Amino acid sequence: MSEAEQTTLNLILSAAMQEFLEKGFKSASLRNIVKTAGVTTGAFYGYYNSKEDLFEALVGEQYNYFMDCFCKAQKEFAELPLEEQPNNLTTTSGECMYDMLLYAYEHLNEFKLILCHSEGTRFSNLIDEMVEIETKGTHDYLAVLEKLGRPSPFIDERLEHILITGMFNTFFELIIHEMPIEEAIYYLKEMRAFYTAGWLKIMGQSN
Repeated sequence: MSEAEQTTLNLILSAAMQEFLEKGFKSASLRNIVKTAGVTTGAFYGYYNSKEDLFEALVGEQYNYFMDCFCKAQKEFAELPLEEQPNNLTTTSGECMYDMLLYAYEHLNEFKLILCHSEGTRFSNLIDEMVEIETKGTHDYLAVLEKLGRPSPFIDERLEHILITGMFNTFFELIIHEMPIEEAIYYLKEMRAFYTAGWLKIMGQSN
């Protein structure tokens, strides 16, 4: 890509970020983006096929990194020997959430788009996807407790869904409100302690 092409691309991406943050994906106008970027519609279509492609270019990498990090932590925990899982319940996921928080703060505008302005795109399902993965991980862990002879009492699936969704909504509130990073790290630690204690209680595993 030539320097002129790179400059044009940067102008389009900058204008798109501004438009999407201001109006959200659905209400954003390609005409406004092109006008702000100072390029022709023809020039725009030389880079992207649609508004969806443009949004994907802005946040796709960040979204994929985030989900890969989350899925990797789930996989690492599931691959631990069964007897080691109860003692590592908070370690792997805690480190993952910390890394995800720092990454989100390094790409704050992109995550603002994903969390607040992505309705109408695949990215609007971020929390639902994470809840689904976490729910499967929880079920797998309940099966582990059963095998270890430490079965959990029955947990209503509706309650489970509410608690897991609430946990992720709490986590993303830190990012949405751009809390100072030092405070966000502290609150994440407190949030993890709160939810861990709660889950241990309803799983019948607390002392």
